[in-house]
Amino acid sequence: MLPSTASLKQTGGRKLARIVFDEDTIARRVAEMGREITAAYPDGELLVLGLLKGTFIFLSDLVRRLDRPLQVDFLVAASYGAATISSGDVRLLYDPETELRGKHILLVEDIVDTGKTLNRLVTLLRERDPQSLEICALLHKHLAQHLVLEPKFVGFDAPRVFLVGYGLDHAENFRHLPYIASLE
Repeated sequence: MLPSTASLKQTGGRKLARIVFDEDTIARRVAEMGREITAAYPDGELLVLGLLKGTFIFLSDLVRRLDRPLQVDFLVAASYGAATISSGDVRLLYDPETELRGKHILLVEDIVDTGKTLNRLVTLLRERDPQSLEICALLHKHLAQHLVLEPKFVGFDAPRVFLVGYGLDHAENFRHLPYIASLE
């Protein structure tokens, strides 16, 4: 059962405005994406590379829907802090230890908005000589004007509001919610 707007959680002085994507809708779309990605990679070594922390729930659900051998590793980049707008200053805090050369790399992102983090990561990953590099994004706001690589797999087109839940946060709050909601 979905909470009503009146009963949506309040954390750190911020309250949720409304549920944008409910738990069942997300689960159905993730299963569809799993089939699409499985079909797109019939052979070769696949490394699913998650961008932490926002992708951890989506990534774990997604890889269980991929019907093929794969490896998983992570990147950690920071550009928001406690703000609701990206600073544009992208810092790589953790670099994957897995060898990327010659592998199909699927970079999993929680949300594409300004594209600054994504552009920085695509440039970095291309330098490591993968066989292919594609992006899988749970949410795409279609705000970025100069993406060096458009996401090949997109869960949902997202409204141009700040979203939390299902791994997405505001100042480390709200990640645990099983749905995606907008902040008031």
